[in-house]
Amino acid sequence: MSSGGDSKSAKPAGPITGPATGPAPRRRATALAEQELRLISALVLLIAVGLFLALPFVLSIGAVVFLPLVAALILTVLLSPLADKLASLGLPNFLASLCAMLVFIGILALALTAVLRPAVSLYDQVPAMIARVGDHFSQLRSSLAWVTQLNEQIAAIVGEQKGREVVLAGPSILEQLAFATPTVLLEVLLTLLLAFFMIEARVRLRRRLSGQRSPVDASLKAARVMRDVQDRVAAYILTVGVINLGVGVIVALGAWAMGLDAPVMWGGLAALLNFIPYVGPLVMTALLALFGLGSAEVALIGLLPAAAYLALHTVESNVLTPAVLGARFTMNPVMILLALSYFTWIWGVTGALLSVPILLALTALVDHLGKPNLIGFLFGEPLFAANVLELSDLD
Repeated sequence: MSSGGDSKSAKPAGPITGPATGPAPRRRATALAEQELRLISALVLLIAVGLFLALPFVLSIGAVVFLPLVAALILTVLLSPLADKLASLGLPNFLASLCAMLVFIGILALALTAVLRPAVSLYDQVPAMIARVGDHFSQLRSSLAWVTQLNEQIAAIVGEQKGREVVLAGPSILEQLAFATPTVLLEVLLTLLLAFFMIEARVRLRRRLSGQRSPVDASLKAARVMRDVQDRVAAYILTVGVINLGVGVIVALGAWAMGLDAPVMWGGLAALLNFIPYVGPLVMTALLALFGLGSAEVALIGLLPAAAYLALHTVESNVLTPAVLGARFTMNPVMILLALSYFTWIWGVTGALLSVPILLALTALVDHLGKPNLIGFLFGEPLFAANVLELSDLD
């Protein structure tokens, strides 16, 4: 009995196991890794914001160097397909690159000639047009004379005294052009030279990328990204260029039908300004309104060219361009306006022309590198969509 009782009361020998103590260190390591990744992401985000705020001052101060470089990169992306096409026809790489540059310079020279030569001939008529616009505004002001009388009565009641106006003399337009011409010529020459050498070196760059091999095929990924950026920017600029050329032809024909002087100039201006989103068409509408009022006897008739162009731009920007470009080149209007104001602030009119191609190139890069999840990051989610903390499934 005693032996039976002892056998029942005896405890089985063996190691004592706790309740699932294995995964706990793994969970703690994952939590620490998440905290470390979030800290690094916050530092990267702060550095990116600091660079975004400091970059305009650096690029503006060094515009003589950075502006030709960025413009040359955009020209390289635009003209490389043409150089490849010429090289496929049997031309050497040097001659193909040179011919591509000469084609661009010829098109640019024709566009500037079509716009500048009539503008110089119309320069003598500007004082008469300004006087006529002033007559139209004086007639409008005479019809609203009661507003002026009301302001005078309010000023008399308040006791406002007229102050003495001081007018500071500034440099004339010709003096400003004389001062700016050497810098502009230097930047244009530097841009063309940089673009030519970059186009000529494209074949060697492709061979170098294809000749390198890394464990993760980084060279192939870089070549794919470069090809995608080149395809997007070149296709966008060429497509928009064809659309703007059609707009310029229609505007030139309309200006000729309405009796405006130098219709070719108006068509060229419409085509060039249409490359600047939103702002360019507004400037074109204002110019047509001013010159229409300056050349017409009746104010309503003078506003007809501006109204016709505004109707044409509405159809082109809301129907034709979205249908031709499609969803691949659709960009957020807020991002376009931000890029336009950002690069216009840095580089002026040239920055406005380069803003959309730069934004398109950055969009292509972000599509390949991954879009940051900024809104989700504020609520504790990872900064990038790919979760680098994913571990193998636990048993």
